[in-house]
Parts: sequence; C-alpha cells; structure tokens
Amino acid sequence: MARSLRAWRGRARLRTIALIGIDGSGKTTQAHRLAEALSAAGHPATYHRNAGGRRWLGRLAHRLGRPDAQRLVGRNGMLAVESALRWLAIALALLSCLVTGRTAVMDRYSACQYASIRAHGGQRWERLTRVGYRLFPAPQVTFLLTVDPAEAYRRIERRGTDHESMDWLTAAATAYRTLPEYASFVVVDAGGSPDEVSRRIRAHLTEWLPGDRPAATGPDDADPLATGPGRPGPVSAQARP
Repeated sequence: MARSLRAWRGRARLRTIALIGIDGSGKTTQAHRLAEALSAAGHPATYHRNAGGRRWLGRLAHRLGRPDAQRLVGRNGMLAVESALRWLAIALALLSCLVTGRTAVMDRYSACQYASIRAHGGQRWERLTRVGYRLFPAPQVTFLLTVDPAEAYRRIERRGTDHESMDWLTAAATAYRTLPEYASFVVVDAGGSPDEVSRRIRAHLTEWLPGDRPAATGPDDADPLATGPGRPGPVSAQARP
C-alpha cells in the first residue's frame, strides 16, 4: 500500500532534502533558496552541491584539445570518476549535517548518478554504483525538477559557463523517469520563473513540516516560507510504495 510523504509528519526533525533533475532545471538556484528559507523559518539548513566533476572534466578535455570528457577518459573512465566524486561529496555532506544537526539541502543526490549512468548507456555501472551508494539514507523528500529539454538547453546557453547537447538532455530526462525511485519523488514543474518554482517547493514543505503554518491573514500569508507575492503553484507528490 502506498505510503504518503505526509506520514513523516510528527517526526523529530527534517534531516535531508534533495533536489534533482536535468542540467538547466534550476536545481542549484532552488537548493540555495530552500536552504535560506528553511533557516529563516527556524530550521537551520545548509546547502550542499554534490557535483560529480563532469563539468570540470569537460573543461579539462577542452584544454587538452578533446571535445568532451568522454573523449578524454572514455565512457567507463568518466562514469567511474563521476561516481566516486559524487559519492565522496554526498558522504561529506551527510557527515557535516550529522555533526552540526542542520538540515542538509542536497543539490543533486544518488538518483542523479543513476540517471547519468542510464543516459550514458552504462547499465553495468549502475549496478555497481548502487552497491556503493547503498550506504546513503534516502532523503526524507526528493524534489524532481522537470523542465522541457529545449528550455533547459536555452538556460544553459544563456548562463554561458558550459554546454550540453539536446540529445544528452533528452536522454537524461528519460533516465529520471525510468528510475525505480521515481514513484517516491515529488515532481515539480520547473518551467516557470524561479519565484514560481520556489513557491511550489515551499508549498509542499509548509504542509509537510509540523507547526510551520501560521494563521493566515491574507492570501500571501498562507506560506510562511514565501518571499515573493502570490500563492504557491501546484506540485505533484507521488508516494513510495
């Protein structure tokens, strides 16, 4: 029987939130905003960027005259480096929050690595990676930010710090939808403005965290974590079986 995320209400405290999705979906922006909003609302939180080093490898490849990281170290080499670096980043983030008692807001988590491996066609690597990542607890809530690959491509080109192909973005979007963990994700439409997406995320958390919702005196008071005008937009929550 499906178990709703609301069943977590009343637990001692919120320990880990993960934001996942394809490049250009706004994970970093929303993770920063969420950590700041939670802290302001009395839930001390720390942002953690759990990168796998693919962007760094890509830049290194360009400097060495190769078109991308895969051409530099090979697909298997790239997946091995990415899996190891992300594992280390997640482990350090969890250890830090265990010591400090702060909520960990994770910009990327293990699901991002599984999706990356699937998008690269490395199913054998996924099995091995899952063994190593099994050490990490599942976040209490994982937000999957979804956006049309074409819009994600435009965002990446606008920021001008890296480049991703449409083929890769489309494959990554499909990979997230096919993960066995997909049913446990809170799927958030990230195609709107950053403020709209933030309200959708916070709308779920204000309902989920006990004691966070004050008596509303107006339409903008319904979300104690909101920083902008307007009411939260819809969010699709799917439960873990």
